[in-house]
Amino acid sequence: MYAVIETGGKQYRVAEGDVVRVEKLEAEIGDTVSFDQVLAVKKEKSMKIGKPHVKGATVDGEVLAQDRAKKVIVYKYKPKKGYTRKNGHRQPYTEVKITKING
Repeated sequence: MYAVIETGGKQYRVAEGDVVRVEKLEAEIGDTVSFDQVLAVKKEKSMKIGKPHVKGATVDGEVLAQDRAKKVIVYKYKPKKGYTRKNGHRQPYTEVKITKING
């Protein structure tokens, strides 16, 4: 059994027990979160696909960590002009363990 959820403008295929890194959520470590934007739910032999969301379907999870990803270097350069810019960026994320798929 798995589901396709949408959060933070991205889509994730999740099953019970999976650990996923999603865009930062406003939740504390140990809190439970519920994703109600479920695009599809696959059970043994049946599949429900929403238009755009499956009605009544939710995915529950537990917040494991709030952290930031590895640094990405952004380097801008124009040849022969002496123009260089170097920036670093660390994207915040929330690590969630999927506990239950309702639908």
